[in-house]
Amino acid sequence: MYGIGIAKGLLVTLRNLFRTPSTVQYPEERVEQHSRFRGQEFSWYEERCTGCASCAKYCPLGIIEIVTDPSQQAIQDGDKYAIEKFDIDIGRCMYCGLCVEACPYDALFMGSGFERARYTRDELFIPMEELKNATKRPSTWFRPQLEGKGYDPQSGQPLGWKDVGRHEAPDYEAMQRRWADR
Repeated sequence: MYGIGIAKGLLVTLRNLFRTPSTVQYPEERVEQHSRFRGQEFSWYEERCTGCASCAKYCPLGIIEIVTDPSQQAIQDGDKYAIEKFDIDIGRCMYCGLCVEACPYDALFMGSGFERARYTRDELFIPMEELKNATKRPSTWFRPQLEGKGYDPQSGQPLGWKDVGRHEAPDYEAMQRRWADR
C-alpha cells in the first residue's frame, strides 16, 4: 500500500520535473495585465466631478467620504458643489467598482496598479490631494469607449479629463454664448 502511493507521488514529480516553469520572477519580470484589470489606484478627475456623492452612496462598504458646499457658480446650469473633501480608504475596499458605475459624470475610474503595499492600514487612505496629483491611467473596465480606442493603461499615456468620458466633453464656451444671446 505504501509502496504504490510513494511510486505515484514520484511519478507526478518526474512528470513535472522537465516542464518549463510557469512562475515569473517578480518584480524583475512582469506578467502582462489585461486593460480591464481593476487595481488599487483610483483615477479621479476633479474637473468632471460635481460633488453629487453618487459614488459614496453606492459604495457597499462606505469607504468614500465626500464633504461639499454649494459653490454659487453656474447656477443656470444646475450649480456645481465645491468639493472640500474626497477621500478613499482602500484598506477596506473590495474593488467591486460600484462607485465607478454609479458616477454619472465619469469622474471616478478604477486604476490598473496593484503595488500599493504599506506597513500600516492608516497609510492605505488616499486623501483628495493625492487623488488630484496622481497619474491618470484609468482601467478600461466598464469603459468601452476607452477599449474601443485601443487604450492600454499599462503602456499608454495618462489621459486628461476630456478624453475619458463616455460622451464628448461639452463646449462650454458655445453654451455661454447661447446663454448670452438670449
